[in-house]
Amino acid sequence: MAQYELLLPKMGESVAEATITQWLKQPGETIAMDESVLTIATDKVDSDVPSPVAGTLVKWMYQVDDVVQVGQPLAIIETEASAASATPAASAATPVAASAVQEVGAAVDVPLVPTESTVPASRSSSGRFYSPLVRSIAAKEGLGAAELDQIPGSGSEGRLTKSDLLGYLARRGTAPVAASASPVASAAAPAATSSAPAPAPKSSYQPQEGDEIIEMDRMRKLIADHMVMSKSTSPHVTSFVEADVTNLVRWRDKVKGAYEKREGEKITFTPIFIEAVARAIKDYPMINISIDGDKIYRHKNVNIGMATALPTGNLIVPVIKNADQLNLGGITKQVNALANRARNNQLKPDDIQGGTYTLTNVGSFGNVMGTPIINQPQVAILAVGAIRKMPAVVETPEGDMIAIRHKIFLSHSYDHRVVDGALGGMFVRRVADYLESWDVNREI
Repeated sequence: MAQYELLLPKMGESVAEATITQWLKQPGETIAMDESVLTIATDKVDSDVPSPVAGTLVKWMYQVDDVVQVGQPLAIIETEASAASATPAASAATPVAASAVQEVGAAVDVPLVPTESTVPASRSSSGRFYSPLVRSIAAKEGLGAAELDQIPGSGSEGRLTKSDLLGYLARRGTAPVAASASPVASAAAPAATSSAPAPAPKSSYQPQEGDEIIEMDRMRKLIADHMVMSKSTSPHVTSFVEADVTNLVRWRDKVKGAYEKREGEKITFTPIFIEAVARAIKDYPMINISIDGDKIYRHKNVNIGMATALPTGNLIVPVIKNADQLNLGGITKQVNALANRARNNQLKPDDIQGGTYTLTNVGSFGNVMGTPIINQPQVAILAVGAIRKMPAVVETPEGDMIAIRHKIFLSHSYDHRVVDGALGGMFVRRVADYLESWDVNREI
C-alpha cells in the first residue's frame, strides 16, 4: 500500500488558486480512477477534480470554503503499490473536467494586473490570508495590508470576507484612491470606487402572502456584482445603427443547407456578426483596449466574447481567440463548439479568458435592440437585435421605390472615459457597412 497526494491541477494561465465548494468523497470511501473527488470554484468556472489513481480516500487536507493554491495537496489517497508509481506531478498535469459552469464571464476576462505596490499580498506579514477578491477590492480602494489586518473577519479562522470588507468601506466612508490603484477587478469582484455610492442597504420589503422567495445561486450573485461594478466603473454611452442585411440573409438561406450537409453543423448569424466585428476592430483598434488608471492598454489580439445563455438561465461569455485571423468557416466551428460546451456545462477556464470585446445577440430572444452593459475590463460591447422584414425606401436607377428589406438594429455601448462618441459611432457604423455589403456569391 502507498499514499498518493491529490494536487490542485493547473486550470489556466491566470488561475493561481481555487476555493473548495464541495467534497464528493468522504474519508474511508473508495475512489475509482478518474472519479471526481471534489468540486472547486475559480473566478471563472466551477470544476470537478478527478483522481488519476484508484484507492481509498484517507484524509482531506482542506475544508469546504478553503482557498488552495495550484499545486498544493488536496487530499491523501491510499493506493495499491502498483498504483504508487504515479507521481504527484501527474496530478498537477491532469486536466480539470469542467462539470458545472457556475461563473459569468462576465465574467469572462483576464483582469489587468495592478502594480505590486497597490495589491495586498495573499498573506500579510501577520500570516492572515486574503482571497483574490478581497485583494482586488482593497487595491481599488487603496487599502494597505496594515489596514486590512485591523478589519475583523467573519470567515473561517477569522478570514476577511467580501461582505466584511464592503461593510468596513461603507462605515469608513469614501477615500481618495491611490493613483496607481487599478480600476479593473476580476469578473467576481463588485469593485466599489471612490466615486461610487456605498453598498445599498438591504431591502426592507416585506413578503406578501403567496410570494415565493428564491435565493440567488452563486453564479447569479457574481453576475449581479459584475454588472453593478461595470456601471459604477464606466460611464456608459450607447449608439444605435440600423443595417439592411437583406443580401446577408439571402446568402445564408442559399448556403446553409449545403454547409450543414458538408460540415455536419449549422451556420448561424453569430459567426457572421463576429467576423464583421473583427474586421471593424482592425479598422478602429482603439476599441480593442482596456484601461488601468490613466494607462490605456491596446490589445494586439482580437479576442471576441459571445454572450451565451446557460441551461440554468444564467449567462457566460466564451471567447473566440484571434478572431481576426480566422476565416468564416473557422469562426463558425469555434462558435458551435463553444456554444455546445456551454450548453453541456463543459467549458474550461481557458474558454472564457482573454476577451477584448464582447458581442451579445439580444435578437435571439426576439428583442429589437438593447443597451448592453460593458464586460469589464473591456471598454465596449455590441448588441445585435432581431432581423425583421421592414418596408424601406430603395434607390434604383429608375428612381426610389418601396421594397421589403431585412433590417437589424446594432446597439453599441462604450466607456465614455476613453471612447468618444465619434469613435463609438464610427465603429458600429463600420460593422453595419460590412454586413450591408455582403457578397451574395461568397463561398464558404
